[in-house]
Amino acid sequence: MSTIANPMKVITGKNTRWSYANVWEPKSINGGSPKYSVSLIIPKSDKATVQKIKSAIEAAYKEGEAKLKGNGRTAPSLASLKTPLRDGDIDRPDDPAYENAFFINANSATAPGIVDADCNPVLNRSDVYSGVYGRASISFYAFNSNGNRGIACGLQNLQLIRDGEPLGGKASAESDFATDDEDDFLA
Repeated sequence: MSTIANPMKVITGKNTRWSYANVWEPKSINGGSPKYSVSLIIPKSDKATVQKIKSAIEAAYKEGEAKLKGNGRTAPSLASLKTPLRDGDIDRPDDPAYENAFFINANSATAPGIVDADCNPVLNRSDVYSGVYGRASISFYAFNSNGNRGIACGLQNLQLIRDGEPLGGKASAESDFATDDEDDFLA
């Protein structure tokens, strides 16, 4: 049985970090329909993943040219369209988590499948948080709605690879209570 590879689908590398991980319950942004979403932070050093993403964006552009054209004679150039691959050093210069990295915001109306490194379902919600590392199955597609045209990124599935420092500045309960010091109790 042969499988035909989808040129618009990408599996990110294992050093992809998840931020704004909203993967258990759909959330409405700016009054829109509720969606599951995650910001995928991809190190610039992961050249293989970055190249796969660029190729998938080009494939989505070619596949969606008719949609992008709309009522016009030709589709706008890919360079003139909004695409999901963004440079963290330019778009998030004040956030160290995005330093020397690209990022993509992926979302879906349906819940992503979430598995661990051994492909077992992740059932403990606290295992998935902003700051963990994992792979993501994402797909790219062209859109043309309400005068906005471009390439978007759909979230398919997630694979949790390893823990990371939580983003957002919140300490874990384990680190807060790791010592038995009560000296600052009366401070």
